Amino acid sequence: MDEKQQRERLGSSDFDIEDELLQEAATTVIEGSERLNRTWTELIVTGLFGGIDVGLGILAMILVKQATDSDILAGMAFGVGLLALKLAHSELFTEEFLLPINAVIAGQGTWLQILRLWSVSLVTNLLGGLVFVWIMVLGLPDYHRTIIESAASYLDHSSIIVMIALAMLAGATITLSTRMQQGTQNDVVAALTCMISGLLVIGLGMLHGALNAMVIFAAMLAGADISVLDFLGWFALVIPFNMLGGLCIITLPRVIRTHRVLKAVRTGELSLEKLEHQAMG
Repeated sequence: MDEKQQRERLGSSDFDIEDELLQEAATTVIEGSERLNRTWTELIVTGLFGGIDVGLGILAMILVKQATDSDILAGMAFGVGLLALKLAHSELFTEEFLLPINAVIAGQGTWLQILRLWSVSLVTNLLGGLVFVWIMVLGLPDYHRTIIESAASYLDHSSIIVMIALAMLAGATITLSTRMQQGTQNDVVAALTCMISGLLVIGLGMLHGALNAMVIFAAMLAGADISVLDFLGWFALVIPFNMLGGLCIITLPRVIRTHRVLKAVRTGELSLEKLEHQAMG
């Protein structure tokens, strides 16, 4: 018995691939197609709420940071924002690169739709976050010093190499965190994943364009000596490497391992309905 026959014998479908990978291919293509085909209204509102939901995590992070002066505890508190994203079905930039890319590779969407999804998500995340932190700054004057110090820690890096590495790690961490959450139906496990992801991203001072931008916006509104050009220069460096980290470290290997299934759907050898049926066992 060769390897292909062995895989077919071990699996519950007639496709020679592990059941878990077949399930991943089916769910990512279907969910990715749904995201790519959202109306403009749905896409804009989802992105706005993504910024607002993460703002909840920023609020928790600032509260714990000022009370404990611990980046680790503040990071775990920030995980509330990531959990809010999951429970509210919002969209965060770099949150899930795999879904739309798998959908396009499987012929269920276009690269232009991906560009629309990512660009609108990023802009609306920033707008939603800006509104939230503006209200936060108005309502919490006693926390301005902590907000300004947190923003300064993101902007004040003497080494470009360090910034690039931290940006790539942030993109990879957020993308993997979302992928892990989608791999479980257990809400407790999902919550723990969010807490751990927040601990890593905030506790280690990783640079994530959409997340850190909200803290920087809040600091600017609180009177920090940060110019728009300072922010734009930082943002222009961080965002591309967030994408590189999420795409190359996390997404690309997963695309490679299910590529032949995606190709079969694109060429018509396997219909999307049959793929979904086989993935269900």
